[in-house]
Amino acid sequence: MSQQILDQIEQRHLKPEITEFRVGDTIRVGVRVVEGNRERVQDFEGVVISRRSGGINENFTLRRVASHGIGVERTFLLHSPRVENIRVVRQGKVRRAKLYYLRGLTGKAARIKERR
Repeated sequence: MSQQILDQIEQRHLKPEITEFRVGDTIRVGVRVVEGNRERVQDFEGVVISRRSGGINENFTLRRVASHGIGVERTFLLHSPRVENIRVVRQGKVRRAKLYYLRGLTGKAARIKERR
């Protein structure tokens, strides 16, 4: 009984349409940022290094290299109201479900082939 109620509440908060993306893809996520009393959308672009399923708790981690070669990783909840939109920039061809090994690579070694 209680599980049915939880499922109904969960269904209400799931986003109806989500862009399909996989691990290895480079995506651009529009994130709502609150600065004082203003709210704006800021893009965060990076390679998807992991994706964890689980209904309302589904999340994914993006990694990008910022200035001076410093790697920045950010984890997003897929169904969060803070995530405005998701756009796939390019599709990557990988053979792993989690790309944590990219943390140890730099330069050309960290590139991912494009899926055609």
